[in-house]
Amino acid sequence: MKLIRFGSKDNEKPGVQLNDKTRLDVSGFVNEYDEDFFGDDGLARLETWLDKNADECPVIKEDVRLGSPLKRPSKIVCVGLNYAQHAAESGMPVPKEPVLFFKATSAIVGPNDDVIIPKGSEKTDWEVELAFVIGKKASYVTEENAMEHVAGYVLHNDYSEREYQLEREGQWVKGKSCDTFAPLGPYLVTKDEIKNPHDLNLWLKLNGEMMQNSSTSDFVFNIPKLVSYISEFMTLLPGDIVSTGTPFGVGLGLNPPKYLKPGDVVELGIDGLGTSKQHIKAFE
Repeated sequence: MKLIRFGSKDNEKPGVQLNDKTRLDVSGFVNEYDEDFFGDDGLARLETWLDKNADECPVIKEDVRLGSPLKRPSKIVCVGLNYAQHAAESGMPVPKEPVLFFKATSAIVGPNDDVIIPKGSEKTDWEVELAFVIGKKASYVTEENAMEHVAGYVLHNDYSEREYQLEREGQWVKGKSCDTFAPLGPYLVTKDEIKNPHDLNLWLKLNGEMMQNSSTSDFVFNIPKLVSYISEFMTLLPGDIVSTGTPFGVGLGLNPPKYLKPGDVVELGIDGLGTSKQHIKAFE
């Protein structure tokens, strides 16, 4: 299944996108795609309900805004330097174990919402990423059982302010958490639709120019390893997002570095997970 949320900001309703791209309003069955939904076997229950009730669901018009495909989760856990070539372009060694940091959930916006450059920022950068969503509570899980805890996958642009991230004292979270810095979607794709998440093409264009074009086959740490590893340090709750890192081709890695400015347009996509587009705006 492909889960969507649609409507005006902060008033989104749950829906699904069918294989023929028809979008259906399923708010007659579920109020939100959130921790309660995923933790209560919501995906299976929704699928069963749709088999009987799809014909009665209102059709969503094509021009209706899409929000993030899940409601604000308890946390977004991000993995740094998880592509070998990205570590190289960053001038950093390939990590011996996953590098973890948080991204504030208040940064979440819809897939095609505007991205706002923070006040005074001169080094806002792009990062196409595969994110996965936790479907079942995970604490001290083994790699062998890790995929039982994954609900599905979502496209994420992990926008980053490099001065805040790297030149100001403290953790990376400051450069990752600005408002609008986490566009998600267009939809959450359940894991049964993605045969091999470790062999997906992912790409990003800036003003029509290809900047990132790689594959998740360049992962340093695969998804079972990440679920197991992160669950050693914290409990992952249903609906939590784990973003798996970005491939080479970010603005920081160019010579000279290149950063976003008002008027830029960023487009990105991942095999099977759709595409998104953000217009870059100045802070007002």
